[in-house]
Amino acid sequence: MTELLAGRRGALVGLVVLGLATVAVVLLTTPWRPLPTPPGGATPVDPARDFTAAQIARAEAFHRLLRPGSYAAAVLGLLVAGGFGLTPLGARLAGALARPFGGGWGWQVVLGSVALAALGQLVALPFGLYAETVLRRYGLSTQAWGSWAVDAAKGFTLGAGITAAVLAGLYAVVRAAPRTWWLWAAGGGAALVVAASYLFPVLVEPIFNRFAPMPAGELRTSLLALAERDGVPVRDVLVADASRRTTALNAYVSGFGATRRIVVYDTLLSTASPREVRLVVAHELGHARRDDVLHGTLAGALGVAAAACAAYLLLGWPWLLRRAGVSGPADGRSVALLLALAAAGSLLAIPLGALASRRIEARADVHALELTRDPAGFVAMERTLAVVNIADLDPGPVSYAIFATHPTGPERIALARDWSRLNDADLNDADLNDARRADGAGP
Repeated sequence: MTELLAGRRGALVGLVVLGLATVAVVLLTTPWRPLPTPPGGATPVDPARDFTAAQIARAEAFHRLLRPGSYAAAVLGLLVAGGFGLTPLGARLAGALARPFGGGWGWQVVLGSVALAALGQLVALPFGLYAETVLRRYGLSTQAWGSWAVDAAKGFTLGAGITAAVLAGLYAVVRAAPRTWWLWAAGGGAALVVAASYLFPVLVEPIFNRFAPMPAGELRTSLLALAERDGVPVRDVLVADASRRTTALNAYVSGFGATRRIVVYDTLLSTASPREVRLVVAHELGHARRDDVLHGTLAGALGVAAAACAAYLLLGWPWLLRRAGVSGPADGRSVALLLALAAAGSLLAIPLGALASRRIEARADVHALELTRDPAGFVAMERTLAVVNIADLDPGPVSYAIFATHPTGPERIALARDWSRLNDADLNDADLNDARRADGAGP
C-alpha cells in the first residue's frame, strides 16, 4: 500500500511539473503579438476589400457543405471511443479477439487497438466519402476513387500499426514495473516524439508522395539563395507530386538538422508566379529560422510525458476500472479505456494548439515580409492561395477556434498592410484592387 501511494504521489508530481513545463514552452515560444499595432490602429479585417462577392460566396458555400461532416465525424469518433472505453464493451472486444490466439495480454492490446481503430475509421468513412465528393465538385481533388482508397488504406495501416506497436511496448512496461511505469512511459514517450519528428520527413512522407529535386534554374537558385540569406541551411529543394491528389497550393520546410529541405507542391509551381513561390517559401523559412518544429517537438514530448503521468493516475482509479470492466492497468483489455482517455485529452488540447499555431503562422508571415520586403507580392500571394485553395475567408467563432490552424486570408492580408504602415513600405492598393477585379470569380 505504501508503494502504491508513493507511486501515485510521484505520478501526480510528474503530471504537475510536466504539465506546467508544457504550458511554459507553449507560452514562451508562441508569439502572442507577432506585430506591433501601427499608429492609428490595426487594419480592419475585411474579406470584401480583396475578394470579389463571387469568391466570398464560393468559399462560404464550400465550407457550409464540409463543416457539418467534420463536426459529426469528430463527435461520433469520440462517442465510439467512449462507448467502448468507458463500458465493458471494449474489454470484451479485446478479450474475444485475443482468445483464438491464447488470450494473452499482448494479443489483447494489439488486436484490440487495431479493431478499435478500424471501428473509428468505419464510423468516419461516410463523412470522408462525402468530403471527397465535395472536393471533387469544387475541383480541389484530382484523385480517382481507387487512388483515394489506397491513400486511406495507407493512412490507416500506418496509424494503426504504429499505435499498436507503441501500446504493446507500453503494456510491457506496465507489467514489468507496475509501481513506476509512469516514469518509464514518460521518458519513452518523449523520446518517441523526438524520433518521430526527425524521421517523419525521410520515412513517412515518401509513403504518400513522390519527391524529385527541383530542376536547376532561376527559381531553384533564388530559393536556395533566399534560404542562405536567411541563415537557414537546407539540404535540397524538392518538388512533391501533389497534383495526383489535389489542385491545392502549398510548400513547406520539412525536418530539421540533416533532414531539412524545402518542399514545393508541383501545383504551386504550375499556378503561382515565381515571385509568389518565393514568398510562400519565405514564410516557411520563418518556421525554420524560429525553430518552430523544434519547439513543437519539445512541447509535444513534454505533453506526452505529462499524459503518461495522467494515464497512471486515471488507470489506477477503481471507479473508472469498474466502468471499463477491467482489473487494472496491466490488464491488456484496458486498451479501450486508455484509447478513450487519449481521445478525450487530444480533443481538449485542440483549441489551445490551434490558437498557438495561428500566432506562430502570423509570425512566419511577418518573417516573409521582413525577408522579402515585398508586401504587395505578399498580398497577391495570399489572395492566390485563398482563392485556389477555397480557404474559409470568414469562419464562425467555433469553427475558427477548433479548425483554424492558420489566420484567415483576410487576416494575413491585413497583417501585411499593418507591416507596410510600420515600415513605410509601398503597398499600392489601387493596383491590387485592379488585379482583384481582373481575376473575377477566380478559379
